[in-house]
Amino acid sequence: MPHSRPAPSGPSELQREQRYVDLLYRRVDDSREEVARRLGGALREEGGTAQARVERGVEVDRLTRRLTALDAAEKGLCFGRLETTDGERRYIGRIGIRDPDTEDPLLIDWRAPAARPFYTATAAAPQGMLLRRHLHARGRTVVRIDDERLDGTGPLRADVQLSGEAALLTALEADRTGRMRDAVATLQAEQDRIIRSPGAGVLVVQGGPGTGKTVVALHRAAYLLYTNQRLFERGVLVVGPNPVFLGYISQVLPSLGETNVLLSSLDELFPGAAASRVESERAGEIKGRAVMADILATAVRHRQAQVDSSLDGPVAVEIGGEDLHLEPELLADAVAQAHATGAPHNVARPVFCRVLIEELARRLANVITELEDQFEEDIADRVDAAALDRAVNDDLAGLFGPDDQLTVPPTPPGSEIKAAEEHWLDTLPHHPAMRRLLERLWPTLTPRRLLDDLFADPDRLAAAAPQLTPDERAALRRPPGGGWAPADVPLLDEAEELLGFDRVSRRDGPGSERAAEIEYAQGVLDIARGSRAGENENPWAAAELTAADLMTAAEFAAANRQTDDRTVAERAARDRTWVFGHVIVDEAQDVSPMAWRLLLRRCPSKNFTVVGDVAQTGEAAGPGSWSAAMEPFFGDRWRRESLTINYRTPVEIMAASDRVIAEIDPEGEIARAVRTGGDHPRLYAVPRDALPGRLAELVKQEVDGAGDGRVGLIVPAADLDRLATAVQAEIPGLSWGRGVDLERPVVALSARQSKGLEFDSVVLADPGAMVDASPRGLNDLYVALTRASRRLVVVCPDRIPDLFAHLAPARLGE
Repeated sequence: MPHSRPAPSGPSELQREQRYVDLLYRRVDDSREEVARRLGGALREEGGTAQARVERGVEVDRLTRRLTALDAAEKGLCFGRLETTDGERRYIGRIGIRDPDTEDPLLIDWRAPAARPFYTATAAAPQGMLLRRHLHARGRTVVRIDDERLDGTGPLRADVQLSGEAALLTALEADRTGRMRDAVATLQAEQDRIIRSPGAGVLVVQGGPGTGKTVVALHRAAYLLYTNQRLFERGVLVVGPNPVFLGYISQVLPSLGETNVLLSSLDELFPGAAASRVESERAGEIKGRAVMADILATAVRHRQAQVDSSLDGPVAVEIGGEDLHLEPELLADAVAQAHATGAPHNVARPVFCRVLIEELARRLANVITELEDQFEEDIADRVDAAALDRAVNDDLAGLFGPDDQLTVPPTPPGSEIKAAEEHWLDTLPHHPAMRRLLERLWPTLTPRRLLDDLFADPDRLAAAAPQLTPDERAALRRPPGGGWAPADVPLLDEAEELLGFDRVSRRDGPGSERAAEIEYAQGVLDIARGSRAGENENPWAAAELTAADLMTAAEFAAANRQTDDRTVAERAARDRTWVFGHVIVDEAQDVSPMAWRLLLRRCPSKNFTVVGDVAQTGEAAGPGSWSAAMEPFFGDRWRRESLTINYRTPVEIMAASDRVIAEIDPEGEIARAVRTGGDHPRLYAVPRDALPGRLAELVKQEVDGAGDGRVGLIVPAADLDRLATAVQAEIPGLSWGRGVDLERPVVALSARQSKGLEFDSVVLADPGAMVDASPRGLNDLYVALTRASRRLVVVCPDRIPDLFAHLAPARLGE
């Protein structure tokens, strides 16, 4: 390890760095003022051509991003300096700053290639660097400096190479705040290597507890946006396991000046579906299986004139007093023609309807013609048609004169049938009986209706899902309505793909935003046309041109549409069809196959960063390896990196999980903990009926001893409300539930809610019940045991499980 020692701390050294930091802040202040002035001017501009408005929108977006970056750089603007062997000095910070006169770099953005040695240079491989300096600031004031010599003059540890040890330890030993901080000043070499790896393709990052995999994921998002300007247009999607986790990481990317990133859990990726319904773990596991894609496709096909019992014979419909019958062969042909389009269900529906309407129109026209022919035959014996025609022609000749030769022309053969067909082609689509028939044979479906109907009807479910056992189908049964569970969201998304919609109709149809704009524009044009002076009063009026003469209502609406000033993230959050440039998936070991199908639709280019830890898999059907998770979707077109060093969790606390991880995967790779000197875990056995009260006492002790730090109470999910209520009686500020506030001094969570989080102190209750609660109970326990950065307390009802037999128990009061 490079030798880290305090730099000369005399006034001259601190003052020298302070003067330079002051210069940088002056440049930031000047830039902020200039950008704000230009942004205000751009926002005040109005009118102009459509092209001018587009260009103004682009400029507003660019200036807004720059102003956001300048504001975000206020805290910790400059945090490091490199000195090369030839005397060059490079200051490293959150953004890049250039000298306005010479264009020389005053501050190098941490993502730039020139800044990389700050994270990767070591005494063994100095990369041309002589010294690395860390600047610690409070606000705009430099309060401390730490130097690392990279010329090999200090002692090295061969087993671990940590760059920036002093800065890293300072960050690790700081109190938690309930929100993750960015780590631009303390990124380590293996983290930096992964962050800067190419963005194309699929990168899988395996990282155990405390390795910083979430830090890597978020900083990689910032790095990709910095190096690939095209990502600004499409944005980056960061997917986390739950809303609690997203709240925990929500400030990292804004602190790095990045706004074109959407943070979302999987159950938020289908707009309008609030996934708050509680269902059994088994139902969620079944819904996550890849076979559900086939089940939903079958469920859709069974709504296409195939499963109605009346289809054993002709389907009858009464139109205009006529009983018409649609033979199974006709229906099968209509279905085949609709399927031949390759379009989804709702988009193919008009083809099916057209085939039936055309056939029924032909039959109705024939019926009417046959009736007319029969009528003529009936009166033929009573009326001399030839004499009648001569009489009519004689009357016409008397009216117009013999020279006009006006006679009644004979009716062209088949014209009556054609006219009748055209009549019925116009009439049938609006006929109530026909509409009911078409809705019965090929209904217009929404994803919500498809799933509600499927899960509420045992016969539909049995027909669509013969692959499932009766018990599995029973687990999916539920009455319609009642909202959606998280596992339903990928199914809703899959159903939307299978059902589709007519994009033109949805975009321009009645009630749509675009239709309203066009309707309003037509009204404006009508007013403009009506305001023109009457042609009788002003003969030149007809020659005056108005907007109505030069463009259609749709063109007028488009020309006057306001520029969409929402961010990429805001637009993407409301648009299910948005395609992102890159997707980052955290805690990816818990993503189900159906959820992967959803994510692939969000990024068809398959540019993914996947981070997680297989040992922390909580889902019952979770993969046993990354190969099992990745290959069904990416084949062999993915690469893997590993984070091998546990920076956060002290060696003493990690020892508590030794037997747990050995049970989960004896051959698995375990990240090495490198911090020592932490408190040893304390294990208590208490009577089961005394658990709530004793737990409250221990949590209160930890809160009192944590100072400004944070305490996490982690309990079995089924017991969360009961135990949290008991602890809240002693600590009124306790927060728990779906909307848990992580900035409270103490929060209560289930193990799965705690994924990705960290606390100064953790109190873990009833580990045995946590293990017994699900097939992945050991994995949940492993997660809970590795959330603490300083202290761990384990409270066991009645007895301490054998999983902790290697640790010495404690007594209450110790």
